[in-house]
Amino acid sequence: MAAAAAVRRLLRGVSSTSVSNTSRLLSSITSAPPHRSPNTNSPVSFDWSDDDADTSSHPPPSTAKKDELPPPYYDPFSKKPAVAEPSDPTNLQEIFHRMRKEGLTDYAIKMFDGLSKDGLTHEALALFAVIKDKGSMPDVVAHTAVLEAYANAGPAHWRDTVRTYDRMLASGVVPNAYTLAVLVRGLAASNRCAEAGKYLVEMLDRGMRPNVATYLAAFEAYLRMEKVEEGKALLETMKGKGFVPDEEAVRGGTVKRGQVFDGIMNLLFGK
Repeated sequence: MAAAAAVRRLLRGVSSTSVSNTSRLLSSITSAPPHRSPNTNSPVSFDWSDDDADTSSHPPPSTAKKDELPPPYYDPFSKKPAVAEPSDPTNLQEIFHRMRKEGLTDYAIKMFDGLSKDGLTHEALALFAVIKDKGSMPDVVAHTAVLEAYANAGPAHWRDTVRTYDRMLASGVVPNAYTLAVLVRGLAASNRCAEAGKYLVEMLDRGMRPNVATYLAAFEAYLRMEKVEEGKALLETMKGKGFVPDEEAVRGGTVKRGQVFDGIMNLLFGK
């Protein structure tokens, strides 16, 4: 995609430095006790502190002009993912190995694309500016990449997802709307509806507007777990903070029909 090509061109001159910096940053994200991976039959280590890269041997960042590089192009109407997803999201060992080896360019592209498609152009361009001007990944990209890996790995890792977010805050890294959307959708997919609801409210408290895919994921989790009254209570809390569900968007975003569709319409709109 054009966005991917633009970011990769941007980082080409400092790729070695960027990858080694990424490795050190990922090392600093203290992990939870290792889990056993069904793909490896051995503990999965999420501690990359054994990185032995010799950064002194890397050439200095390129001094080539960067001002001529435009921000990544994106198509807000495209339904295609910004980058390819892992073939096996449960194989965390392989995913984290690739992060360390290849860096986080793809994750930056996904974040840029997600923010842009939600109309958060200023935030997306600010993210790009950090990469463009400093030649390194913003901390929020690294923390969100680890969080997203856990979120996509399935219900067994929902606690790891939350712990990663807590570590992110403890490190002084401010989440953006993409970070919290990933967190909410991951928890909802694991049927942790109360936790998903908690972070939906946090989005509003931070002045963020959850997109329809994010709040639908949470409310559908309440329906699956047969916790309709708790879902209604969450909705009232959110409305008290200025949230108004978009009925047209909900109708378009709820691809399922029948019981799920009826339940969502009743929960959100009383229909």
